[in-house]
Amino acid sequence: MAAALIAPLIEVSGLGKDYAMGNTLVAALRGVDLRIDRGEFVAIMGASGSGKSTFMNLLGCLDKPSRGRYRLAGEEVSGLSGDALARVRNQRIGFVFQHFNLLARTSALDNVALPLLYGHTPAAERTQRARQRLSEVGLGERLAHQPSQLSGGQQQRVAIARALVNNPTLLLADEPTGALDTHTSLEIMALLQALNRGGLTVVLVTHEHDIARHARRIITFRDGEVISDQPNTVLPA
Repeated sequence: MAAALIAPLIEVSGLGKDYAMGNTLVAALRGVDLRIDRGEFVAIMGASGSGKSTFMNLLGCLDKPSRGRYRLAGEEVSGLSGDALARVRNQRIGFVFQHFNLLARTSALDNVALPLLYGHTPAAERTQRARQRLSEVGLGERLAHQPSQLSGGQQQRVAIARALVNNPTLLLADEPTGALDTHTSLEIMALLQALNRGGLTVVLVTHEHDIARHARRIITFRDGEVISDQPNTVLPA
């Protein structure tokens, strides 16, 4: 029991991913070894083609590795079936994307409640939990608004509320400020920092140094390998 309590939230060893291009196998990840503890805020950086997005997809159980191991909260997940991976994604991981991925003709409330619908949560509980999460991200007065009636920053807040509605242990944010202006980007990063201070583990993928510096640890990929893994000692004021 004690070993389980101190296990890292994320532990990967020898993690590799190959993609077929014609008759050639291209290694997108090359034997990555990493651990991320509970409560960390980690930024994953790297140029296009560095492997950072492939790594994020594997962490999010959106894809399976070609080799190596991935343990999430002490559980080996790299060999799970498709249905089992879907349950992990729905119940334990929250996702935030660059372009929000909201349903266009659906209210903020129903967008946030959608993961609960997939999980067969009763309607009254879905509404209550979605309302609570929207209030926590500052949109308690925008429950009935559709995405077209919201600013980009507000849409990303809806997306964050949706990512949180199942009370995940891990939040994965893939270029969450990529479609936002500078001021709004800083607001979103402040929100992610606040969530992290509340105990949520956050892993952020970005190519922007000004965004990465909001994290407490910065990991840099190049050619499918980790070339740097350092604490960030200078957080923005």
